[in-house]
Amino acid sequence: MKTFTKNLLAIGVLASALPAVAFAQESVGPSSGDREFTLSGTGTSDKDFDNSSMGASADIGWYTSSHMVWGIRQSINYADIEGEDATDDFWNGSTRGYLDYHFLDGAWRPFVGASLGGIYGDGVKDSAFAGIEFGLKYYVLESTFIMGRAEYQFFFSDGDEAEDNFDDGAFAYVLGIGYHF
Repeated sequence: MKTFTKNLLAIGVLASALPAVAFAQESVGPSSGDREFTLSGTGTSDKDFDNSSMGASADIGWYTSSHMVWGIRQSINYADIEGEDATDDFWNGSTRGYLDYHFLDGAWRPFVGASLGGIYGDGVKDSAFAGIEFGLKYYVLESTFIMGRAEYQFFFSDGDEAEDNFDDGAFAYVLGIGYHF
């Protein structure tokens, strides 16, 4: 009987803690008017994943609601591209605006979004690009998260090229950490 009482007491203590855990899960994440800063490691690949690069990306965003954030993203990349005759090293960067919509209210927050900006540097043709993106943020603390994001970007110099070049885009992916304030 003593064991039964101890087990019943343990179950009661755990059950009484559930509302606190549920409240803690709901209190994570941003509110309307919050800002967000994210620092990530990046990588890009062509559509066949033959040539790759790596670098860093930083975002600053503003929440218009607890689910919608818009902002500016800056990336810098170094690429080591192997060709038939030689290996070339390139630096490039990109600057873009983005808009993301987050689903759910707990610690796990999947999102989808879009971006529009420009790419420039040694190994690329300076041009505009548009992209679609999706990802997931996981709040490890009330205002701190880890994040993974994948983007599909297509490049163009004018509107006609945008439609024609969609199939010839590139993937960009990041893994990073961020916080809102």
